[in-house]
Amino acid sequence: MDMMEAMRARHSVRSYTARPIEGDTLRELETLIDACNRESGLHIQLVRNEPMAFDSAMAHYGRFSGVKNYLALVGKKSPRLDELCGYYGEKLVLAAQSLGLNTCWVGLTFKKIPDTFHVDAGEKLALVIAIGYGTTQGAARKSKTAAEVSCASAAPEWFEKGVEAALLAPTAVNQQKFLFTLHGDKVSARAGLGFFSKVDLGIAKYHFELGSGRDASVWL
Repeated sequence: MDMMEAMRARHSVRSYTARPIEGDTLRELETLIDACNRESGLHIQLVRNEPMAFDSAMAHYGRFSGVKNYLALVGKKSPRLDELCGYYGEKLVLAAQSLGLNTCWVGLTFKKIPDTFHVDAGEKLALVIAIGYGTTQGAARKSKTAAEVSCASAAPEWFEKGVEAALLAPTAVNQQKFLFTLHGDKVSARAGLGFFSKVDLGIAKYHFELGSGRDASVWL
């Protein structure tokens, strides 16, 4: 499964089996986490076999069950932290999908358990991603149209494909509050107002790059 296939196949999953993440899957996931941390300067950590973070009234309210593994998205405090976490977190989410794992972005409905991951001086935990083997593969959700999230006249095919891919991006409460605007061969990307909208922007930008075939140099 390549990343475009993973993007189309991946849906949020809140219920997980007891099957552990181990063997080659674990090693590949840890290698990818290390690579993302080196590239981004983040401090993303995989927490395994820890059932307490999602064993709370808030987590049950969010309909989570069986979650024992999650990615803690930690990084240095900065105005760009949320967007970085979105971009590199989604990179890991799609890689996990290609490895046969399921995921769900989680902003609020979990509990911080002491000593399960490290937050160094000057860092903060932005959010987490539940990960493991789902009891289902999740379900597709409603989406806005390309016209609602983009602005371009006579858009080239690569831009249209980038926007199409961005519309597949998971966002908080499915708000899709981002806007891509074409400026010649460059694109500006703006987050709207809403919970975790900057995280959502980072996720959508990663999807746009994959769909358009462009790299990070496309951004204004």
